[in-house]
Amino acid sequence: MKVLKQLFRSMGLIGLIITTSMASAGQVVVRKSSEPFDAFAVRDEVQKLHQWREALRFQQQLQILQSLPLGCIAMPTPYQYFSCQGLFYRPYQYQNQDVFIQIDPPNPATN
Repeated sequence: MKVLKQLFRSMGLIGLIITTSMASAGQVVVRKSSEPFDAFAVRDEVQKLHQWREALRFQQQLQILQSLPLGCIAMPTPYQYFSCQGLFYRPYQYQNQDVFIQIDPPNPATN
């Protein structure tokens, strides 16, 4: 009887580990084979987003604006940002509102 209880406990623990590892698999997206899909472009976009989030995390003091000053120029590369009289801002969604976070001068060579 004691051996059976230990066996059931062990099996329960193994089942819990398997269930936990299966739950952390992430999001699965199913596509039709006829739809065009570029996995490398998706990977690159995810990597850029990760780099942006890491850059924000490491900045010690954020300069956040709710609106840009007059005379700012929209720049499309290497990502969308605004050049405003020598300062640079990147748009960011916060609580369904656009805010602009000051960033270091982007390097246009990295794309």
